Amino acid sequence: MSLLSTFSSPNSLHLLHHHNHLSSLASFHSSSSSSSIIFSPLHIPRHGLNATKITIAASTSPPPPSISKPTASPTQSFRKRSPKDVNVLVTGSTGYIGKFVVRELCRRGFNVVAVARERSGIRGRDDKARAAEQLTGATVCFADVTDPDALGRALDALGRPVDAVVCCLASRGGGISDSWKVDYGASRNSLLAGRRLGASHFVLLSAICVQKPLLEFQRAKLKFEAELVEEALADPGFTYSIVRPTAFFKSLGGQVETVKDGKPYVMFGDGRLCACKPISEADLAAFVADCVMDEDKACKILPIGGPGKALTPLEQGQLLFKLLGRDPKFFKVPIEVMDFVIGVLDFLAKLFPSLEDAAEFGKIGRYYAAESMLVLDPETREYSAEKTPSYGKDTLEEFFAKVIREGMAGQELGEQTII
Repeated sequence: MSLLSTFSSPNSLHLLHHHNHLSSLASFHSSSSSSSIIFSPLHIPRHGLNATKITIAASTSPPPPSISKPTASPTQSFRKRSPKDVNVLVTGSTGYIGKFVVRELCRRGFNVVAVARERSGIRGRDDKARAAEQLTGATVCFADVTDPDALGRALDALGRPVDAVVCCLASRGGGISDSWKVDYGASRNSLLAGRRLGASHFVLLSAICVQKPLLEFQRAKLKFEAELVEEALADPGFTYSIVRPTAFFKSLGGQVETVKDGKPYVMFGDGRLCACKPISEADLAAFVADCVMDEDKACKILPIGGPGKALTPLEQGQLLFKLLGRDPKFFKVPIEVMDFVIGVLDFLAKLFPSLEDAAEFGKIGRYYAAESMLVLDPETREYSAEKTPSYGKDTLEEFFAKVIREGMAGQELGEQTII
């Protein structure tokens, strides 16, 4: 398959999956593979992909069924209507970003159908009542997004058409099987369900790190992005917006409380190996909501960061110590430590396949320790803060100050955390 290139990022010391969503779609497993990136445009013209060339040879699963034509006739006319007359389907609604997106769409007056699992949240701690409380203002549809038939039945029971789909799904930990179950499989199920109900626009919350795909969840996301673009090329009445954010605030806040308690700020190398332009969850949700109605954002890949300059881990630590009124105290971990751990895990995974995900988690940690969450310039192959768009008004300094005052309650890190 040929297509484009270009996760939001946790702190290089935290392997977490801040997309708090689902699991379990058996047929979408993939073995490790290579990806060749040649060019990474932000706009995909309707007449073809021209210079776009990304080869994704990741999945060994059988080809999925073709996307069926919608039962209802898709139309772009929904953009001419008032939000109160527009039906938006949101999957991944109980995830960390998904909840912000649902809240923002409801605030703007859209008719929101939020798909949620019967047990949601970290380790399934939230029941239906809690999910409904978190998604106030939306019609909550309880269904397993990894089961296309169950999802279809649940949505049919509501008896309403869909104008646009917003997909905030992401695998919890980035494990190999889970990545293909969710980042590809469940996202694709969202597209199938929405198209069948008449959806003519699809907003995908992807990740900026897919522009350099070395990890399984990145390859899974790219495969779905490719199919989304192909669907728009095949049907002039269908559009998409692929949103690729940089780091989320909460993924950079994991060390605030430990540093507040007097411990050093831990970073890899000299703290300058990577950088990001972090964006607040509320600002990202607002940008995603913009994509529903803004025709200028249609059929485009949209990298997005927060306001201000790009920050390295060293600068993030310095900012934190400044807010605490203390002299900086850093603990530097050689990046080679991660390489050694990954080598051991890779070797053990060959002997004990059950350790396959542990090896992948190590690679994810290594990736975020060294790769910037910024736009990768297709010509220089270097990360560019200048080419990474900024959006919103919330700053990391304000977020750190709030966490110092109030703690991280309600912004817990995901199920996989390495420190």
